[in-house]
Amino acid sequence: MDDLLQDGAAGERAGEQGDERVARVELFAARVPLSELARGAMAESDNGLGMAIPTEEAWLEADFLFCRLVDGAGREGWGEAYVWLPESGVSNLDMASAIEHHLARYVLGSRPVAVQALAARFDRNVARNEMAKGLVDTACHDLAARQRDCPVHDLIGGATVDRIPLCGLVPLGSPEGVAGLCHGYQRAGYGTVRIKLGEGPEADRDVIAAVRERCGSGLRIRVDFNQAYTAAGAVRVLRLLEPFGIDGAEQPLPLGDLIGMAEVARRTDIPLFLHEGFFSMGDLVALIDAGGCGVVGVNGERPGGVTGALRAIDYAAARGMGTIIHNQPLGIGTATHAHVAAARFDRLGHAVELAGDVMFDEHLVTERYRVDHGELVLPGGPGWGIEVDRDALDDHLVAPPVVVAR
Repeated sequence: MDDLLQDGAAGERAGEQGDERVARVELFAARVPLSELARGAMAESDNGLGMAIPTEEAWLEADFLFCRLVDGAGREGWGEAYVWLPESGVSNLDMASAIEHHLARYVLGSRPVAVQALAARFDRNVARNEMAKGLVDTACHDLAARQRDCPVHDLIGGATVDRIPLCGLVPLGSPEGVAGLCHGYQRAGYGTVRIKLGEGPEADRDVIAAVRERCGSGLRIRVDFNQAYTAAGAVRVLRLLEPFGIDGAEQPLPLGDLIGMAEVARRTDIPLFLHEGFFSMGDLVALIDAGGCGVVGVNGERPGGVTGALRAIDYAAARGMGTIIHNQPLGIGTATHAHVAAARFDRLGHAVELAGDVMFDEHLVTERYRVDHGELVLPGGPGWGIEVDRDALDDHLVAPPVVVAR
């Protein structure tokens, strides 16, 4: 009788494990228009983009790839990745192809909670493709949390805060215009802004001087050059900005110039960090070891989703550095960044920049995260704590959904 009971219990556990395993991968390539507010602000810059990246394509809409994982019991987990070719090097359709034809085979039949093992299989069998891997990883975290009826942050260490201070995004503009936008953020409760620069050393200095004069010394400022300078030009502009107290300077040099970043870092007191040049832990470790990185900037889908983001944050902390979490996501992407930030907030040292709130009017979720006095309020509920609006997502698809099943 005891043997029968043990056999029955083992069979029940096996059935439960089977229900937990991923049975289907679904991919949705979508395009979402930028908000009128974002378009208007960018239109005031000379290139119409609000940043120094010299792309020739108008930026009026943004591309995303969504991943939905479904387990044997019908539970689902979602991930979202923002994709822009001048930065990402791949389109949402490219990423969908990589997942459909290569990565999906390792996801199907796996337990979504086993993200470390899945990441190792990805890396052994598919080189690079960190954004595609990261998208699947974020969906795994959502599904694993929903299987356990808990928030994602409970699976990655637990939330250390329930309100996350945010950083306001400010595009290229005149000194007076930028100062006005920064003051508006400040009055709304924001304690940090990130200002796009790259129009020349003296012009950049004039912008930051105007912001300090309008907003005072209490406002924390980080700047983003979007690869605008050579090493010599970057040194010149950073030295002009040093008296204004800058938290960090994002990507002053072309994305592949790690040697130049190390040289610039030696000649300025302002911490540098990568964005366009950070797609793998190897990128980050190489730059830190070379002395070219003073603060770490992390996107949720790079390098490798939640698993990769946590590695980067923990590595930065071990090296005595803070981390800037930054992106411009829709609803699910905002949730990804929020849960990572909540679980590692004591190690960040910087406000979180989630500019999707102003970049897009539509977030493709049934209910958006709440922002109150410059802080994002972490919701309750399992998984990410929000739900995808399937009707809204379907309205923005640019290709038929891709389904890969066992």
